[in-house]
Amino acid sequence: MMKQEAIARMKLLKLHPTAIQEFKEEGVVNVSEPPFAALYWADTKQLALIKEFESMCKGLVYHVVHTQTEFGELYNFFYVSVTKDEWESDRENIKNNEACVYVKNISDDWCSEFGYIGFKRTNGGLIRTE
Repeated sequence: MMKQEAIARMKLLKLHPTAIQEFKEEGVVNVSEPPFAALYWADTKQLALIKEFESMCKGLVYHVVHTQTEFGELYNFFYVSVTKDEWESDRENIKNNEACVYVKNISDDWCSEFGYIGFKRTNGGLIRTE
């Protein structure tokens, strides 16, 4: 059920159809890279971070947005939580260009946290806006 929810969210996000297909068929997680939201498969390091997060929170990561900020290098994990009661509001937030994500701060792990971010769609990927 979580994978089906992830696919539905990917469609709401209007991610590139190939990224959705790869996730659906092979479980491939794509990363949107700045500055143009180019899509790449998660590399070995990124996959390890994703697995660590999924193990910690029992969620399912379906997309990652990489961001460089004054606060450090960030990986924004778009995920489906195990709490089904949150799914409908999560979809509504996505429709409003907002998402609850886990932000993994590579530069300062102590600053990693759950929170809402804004995003925009471009080139089949996503860019964090706030």
